[in-house]
Amino acid sequence: MQPHSGEEPRLPADRAFVVQVYADVAVAQGQIHGRIEHVLSGQATHFASLAELVAFITRVLAAEAPSHGRQGDDP
Repeated sequence: MQPHSGEEPRLPADRAFVVQVYADVAVAQGQIHGRIEHVLSGQATHFASLAELVAFITRVLAAEAPSHGRQGDDP
């Protein structure tokens, strides 16, 4: 569903990530490892835990944050 005119999308493209999980991972048993890539910047890393996955997302979004001022803010 598209946002109404003037509204920011709830799922903006600059916050999109691709997550690949290795085939031999037993996610149901709490194992997770794979690769994550930020779609817009192409930054990517391998992760060996949920904490590493979240840390990468946090770093990327924090680095992108300064370019996302609220509407109406002065440049």
